[in-house]
Amino acid sequence: MSVSSHDLRSLALTTLFPGFVGTAEPPSWVGRLAADGLGGVVLYGRNIDPDLGDDGVAALTSPLRAAGLLVAIDEEGGDVTRLDAAVGSALPGNAALGALDDHALTEEVAAELGGRLRRCGIDLNFAPVADVDTNAENPVIGARSFGADPDLVARHVAAFVTGQQRHGVAATAKHFPGHGGTSEDSHLTVPVLDEPIDVIRRTELPPFRAAIKADTKVVMTAHVRVPALDAGEMGTLSAPIVTGLLRDTLGFDGVVMTDGLDMRAISGTVGHAEAAVLAVRSGVDALCVGGDSTGPELVAAMADALVDAVRSGRLSEARLAEAAGRVRALRAWSRGQFPGVSGDGSGGASGLLAGTGAGDGIGPGVAATARATRRAVRAAGDVRLAEPPLVLELHDPPSIAAGEVPWGIGTPLAARLPGTTIARLNADGPPVAEVLAAHPGRRVVISVRGIHRHPWQGGVVEQARLARPDLIVVEHDVGSPADVLGPHHVLAFGAARATAEAAADLLSPGWRPGDSA
Repeated sequence: MSVSSHDLRSLALTTLFPGFVGTAEPPSWVGRLAADGLGGVVLYGRNIDPDLGDDGVAALTSPLRAAGLLVAIDEEGGDVTRLDAAVGSALPGNAALGALDDHALTEEVAAELGGRLRRCGIDLNFAPVADVDTNAENPVIGARSFGADPDLVARHVAAFVTGQQRHGVAATAKHFPGHGGTSEDSHLTVPVLDEPIDVIRRTELPPFRAAIKADTKVVMTAHVRVPALDAGEMGTLSAPIVTGLLRDTLGFDGVVMTDGLDMRAISGTVGHAEAAVLAVRSGVDALCVGGDSTGPELVAAMADALVDAVRSGRLSEARLAEAAGRVRALRAWSRGQFPGVSGDGSGGASGLLAGTGAGDGIGPGVAATARATRRAVRAAGDVRLAEPPLVLELHDPPSIAAGEVPWGIGTPLAARLPGTTIARLNADGPPVAEVLAAHPGRRVVISVRGIHRHPWQGGVVEQARLARPDLIVVEHDVGSPADVLGPHHVLAFGAARATAEAAADLLSPGWRPGDSA
């Protein structure tokens, strides 16, 4: 029997996970759509008030959860953080954890993160990244991956899923069927993973198999074309990839969620509304749409498109009901992980925070894992600083995935070596020769990020090394060869605050916590 238009709209809304603007309370339209069936919301850095910390996040999520919504966030740790967007993540990122290759440590880091997210009232985290970093020119994955070896990545993805879900926060393995081997960013265009099927099975799929075996609750699709799997549609919109490969071959029966539909790979091609129909028809259950332009009009347009597709026969009612049913099952699982906190308004921040120490940010476990990050950060040559240095931080525009997050070794070095001078340079200057001339006699540290992808950074490093042969280069990324970095360098395996501080410790070995403010 066909369901009513009202019930169809409720099913359609259940598949939608929009973002919104605001830190103190959700806008009224979110509550109205929640009453009509909205599935969940996604928090971004714009929703986090750094002055209120985790207590503020919990206060924001309390009415959302009371309205029956799933609350999601993209908190990978390392380079990509929303909770700590103002200061940088205190968690080592995936590249650092992969370099250590201690999967028990990875599980503990993920558990620490899961505990914090739970205290904040967050149900679902878009982590871990399960992509294998096989293309050094990839502009968006890089240090977000555990590494270039599929088996290593698989071990750490499974450990991350296990640790995070230990605290009842659903994990999301992303970006299926793999984004690591591409050379473009799906935030900006439609990348192509142009590998034969045997390479995809051997390289891209093992981490997703491991995540599924570890019982990840969610798998996120990639807006990437994979001709060996589907000659026409990108992964998010492809039935052969979502239903054929992920469901039927790999056996995943949890929630399949899209990457953000506001990304140009979608919004610049088929558009939000049509993507919603094509994605759900392909086997996707949840639609992430969190861009700055998200509002009630866009959400309504996407819901209407799904209803119209059912009415016209383009999308089966059963497929839409199945998608909504999986989202509701995830919500039931999540609520079961938070005893005493219901979706009917009887819980709230007090129920989430009781006895947890929320508002303190990271817990004591992260202090240990941050110290362990020092084992991942690697130095070559003479990197000891006897005096406060001149630090040159070379900045390119940040990736859209990470956003404007503080990074670089300047601030932590200045804390350890008072008198350190920090100068920021970009592709437009100022000229490095002028900066060096203004600071004669100082040893120079250059902080770079992905120098092998940015020719202007390599030029600055070469000029600085000619003037100061004892130059120290600190690379806050992965993939730069030693001959590019020079004889005195530090590999920080990411741009997290934790790895920057570990690198600063290496450069100022006589410093101990408490020596300076």
